[in-house]
Amino acid sequence: MANAKIIAQKEEAVKELAEKIKAAKVVVLTDYRGITVEDVTKLRADLRAVNSEYLVIKNNITRRALKEAGVEGIEESVLEGPTALIIGNEDYLPTLKALYAYVKDHDFYKIKSGIVEGKVSSTDEIVTLAKLPSREELIAKLAGALLGNITKLAIAVNQVKEQKENA
Repeated sequence: MANAKIIAQKEEAVKELAEKIKAAKVVVLTDYRGITVEDVTKLRADLRAVNSEYLVIKNNITRRALKEAGVEGIEESVLEGPTALIIGNEDYLPTLKALYAYVKDHDFYKIKSGIVEGKVSSTDEIVTLAKLPSREELIAKLAGALLGNITKLAIAVNQVKEQKENA
């Protein structure tokens, strides 16, 4: 039988993780089988660059923390085998993009499930979100489109002016 000190430590770990999950914009559960120390170090650095963290926590603690955080809908099979959590507290898109870039290059690393802004998401939904252009990219595309139309309008007005001058 586990002693009271160990039980208290585990309860504290569950409570801390539940608070992190509640505060997070995105939580992704991944299968990290086959990852090397070098790979995980690079992934952690990429995630830190977008203000996210990479945690390896026992499935039982994760399961209890998800329950305490009020997260429902994650299948029991997701918490089988080695599971790492990626938690992002700011915009979810940079975290998902950093993770997806890593997953693309490493076939053995799998996304199991996730929670995006409080909603449980499947692997496919997470990958779809990760492929979306960032806010900055969308603004740049919009600016380019507007600039292109303004340029065309300026050319048309200039041609009308030249025709009137020649007539």
